[in-house]
Amino acid sequence: MSNESTPSLTPQSTSSKNEPERRLRSGDRRKRNIPVAVERRSGKDRRTEKGERRRQVDPTTCEKDYTEEEIIFMKAMDQYKRANRRPFPTWSEVLEVLRSLGYRKTETATALPGVPVQPDS
Repeated sequence: MSNESTPSLTPQSTSSKNEPERRLRSGDRRKRNIPVAVERRSGKDRRTEKGERRRQVDPTTCEKDYTEEEIIFMKAMDQYKRANRRPFPTWSEVLEVLRSLGYRKTETATALPGVPVQPDS
């Protein structure tokens, strides 16, 4: 057998043993008192404010106040989607939910809101 030394299996540090660790040299930045331009923390949690009803906000239009009918329709659609595991219902399913709420076509159709009226050819 030869007397060659085998490589050490313990990891070797690249820094010298006498040199302190890098994070100890610079100090903990969290302990520094650095002034801020504007203090944004008010000290009270806005989620615990009482007396204000949580508003239903449509993220696509950013509308904040819905009518009672709109809220009933949104809740019915949410209930339908959860019960039937349909995150994206078809228009036929939306019409089915509307009919289950009691809506029926009783008048003649009018122009769609936001759509310019096209003269008949």
